[in-house]
Amino acid sequence: MFSNKTILVTGGTGSVGKKVVETLIGKYSPKGIIVFSRDEQKQYEMRKQGLDNACLRYRIGDIRDKESLWRAFDGVDIVIHSAALKHIISCEYNPFETVKTNVLGAQNIIDASIDRGVERVIALSTDKAANPTSIYGATKLCAEKMFIHGNSSSSGQVTRFSAVRFGNVIGSRGSVIPLFIKQRDSGVITVTDEKMTRFALDHERGVDFLLECAKTMEGGEVFIPKLSSMRIWDIAKAIAPDCSIEISGIQPGEKVHECLITVDEARHTLEFDDHYVIGPEFPWWDQKRSEGGRPLAEGFSYTSDLNDRWLTADRLLEIIGAP
Repeated sequence: MFSNKTILVTGGTGSVGKKVVETLIGKYSPKGIIVFSRDEQKQYEMRKQGLDNACLRYRIGDIRDKESLWRAFDGVDIVIHSAALKHIISCEYNPFETVKTNVLGAQNIIDASIDRGVERVIALSTDKAANPTSIYGATKLCAEKMFIHGNSSSSGQVTRFSAVRFGNVIGSRGSVIPLFIKQRDSGVITVTDEKMTRFALDHERGVDFLLECAKTMEGGEVFIPKLSSMRIWDIAKAIAPDCSIEISGIQPGEKVHECLITVDEARHTLEFDDHYVIGPEFPWWDQKRSEGGRPLAEGFSYTSDLNDRWLTADRLLEIIGAP
């Protein structure tokens, strides 16, 4: 799928975007990779870290700027969209800016992809989009629905759109793990709520899943990997066993537990061995795409507190490389 293709990664200097670029270079033979982001310093740092392959190009731009995207998408076959404003509290205090990037930026990507004849677009979403309580989650749900509807907008054209909904990517920007490591030296770790749970996903598995979905997508799906859950309290104890823990209170927009599939979404979701696929509720959904999938039980929901898979402390420390 990626051989001799030109792939553009929005937010390509972020934690997930960077890992996508590394994986494409290491495992595939693309014709070209374009790192599209607005942070020239991170682009410089990626080059200094050795990500300066002959097929790799860095392009400064903002997904808010449709003209910038239109030009960047010239000759692009596949778009992996990971650019977003993601910090929940910052988004709560800056809702207008969040909408400009996460919603209007998504529309710009959809329009530019169709106009430029991009073959496939896969957007990175989040568990915050399921029953959202934050502006971040609400904008990502809106973006998800826009990308799915993009398949209708591109009817008769080559472009297809799908999305991948992730849990917390361990160690990424906005994750509690870098915060806990930083707080460890002070002897005190702050946890917002002792009952809080999250879905956990390491970078490598997340990116491999994302790229596999980009290969197999037909257009219209929201892909969800089967993940382990983790208790925030247990993470704090694993990272800083000798520190005391203070309860700081739930922050604006935060949930106690996360959800990847709601009860209502489960009605049109299929289960596979290692993932789920939420199908669109539109008549153009082709049922042949559901081959091998199993319908979910009535009343099913996929939440971090009721999960049957749990991340152990040893496995967490192994993933983050902490002592």
